[in-house]
Amino acid sequence: MHSSTPTPGTILDVVVIGEALIDVVTTPVGTSEHPGGSPANVAYGLGRLGVTTGLLTAIGDDERGAAIGTHLHSAGVLLLPGSRSLARTASATATLSADGSANYDFDIVWDLEPVAPAHIPKVLHTGSIATFLAPGAAAVKELLCQAHRECLVTYDPNIRPALLGSHAEALSTFEDLLHLTDVVKLSDEDAQWLYPGKELEDVAARILDLGSRLAVITKGSLGSLLATSSAQLLVPSVESEVADTIGAGDSYMSALIMGLLTRGTDGFAPAVLEQLGRMASMAAAITVRRPGANPPTLQELRTHLD
Repeated sequence: MHSSTPTPGTILDVVVIGEALIDVVTTPVGTSEHPGGSPANVAYGLGRLGVTTGLLTAIGDDERGAAIGTHLHSAGVLLLPGSRSLARTASATATLSADGSANYDFDIVWDLEPVAPAHIPKVLHTGSIATFLAPGAAAVKELLCQAHRECLVTYDPNIRPALLGSHAEALSTFEDLLHLTDVVKLSDEDAQWLYPGKELEDVAARILDLGSRLAVITKGSLGSLLATSSAQLLVPSVESEVADTIGAGDSYMSALIMGLLTRGTDGFAPAVLEQLGRMASMAAAITVRRPGANPPTLQELRTHLD
């Protein structure tokens, strides 16, 4: 496990590419601001799990950007060179209802500097707004094209309909990336938005047909589906009191990536899929027990899995 934030030039286990922003959380009792953005949350979660991680993003050299940098540094995540490239840092306003679910409004520009990581990591992760929103989405795709034959690529579309334009455009963008990926994780809500009326097993099969090796679809309290060309497995969720659901999917993704890094030599055998799903589900359960995107540390995850 890392003892401090890696320095530029460090060989990173994971590079995450995607947006970092400030979540403005509005509840019946008031408003607060926290660093967020799905890819930044995944990077933060990986850092908390002791994985040597860098984030390539686009933030402003402003107060909110500084808050994001401090937040990432606290988990040992390296903010990669070229990431402070915008005039101002983006924000997303999350309005929480009484049951803890969130609705989002975004103020975001996504324009990624054409900077490739200095070294190819073991895993390259991307997703969310960064893979859909022009002009930065084209730069993300180019980085995947450069790296996908040399490392494992993971992808979480984390659908935000308010930012995606037409359904046909968004579906085309999503499917055009799949041949560059190894592992795709999406929620059942993402799957239903992308493929209305389709069974989740059929959505997973479509993702695999288009080039991914493992499709993971989370179903909240109903568990998660992990599918390869030769196996489909439903891993139960972990029962948990819910403070709110902010960051739960990102925490799941972080633990899934850590599991991919530590799975050994059995590829995607059913026993490996079960272990991946169990670890990721536990991470999500720990996250929803407490407010905000607050993923587990490695010690917390190990304690709960033992």
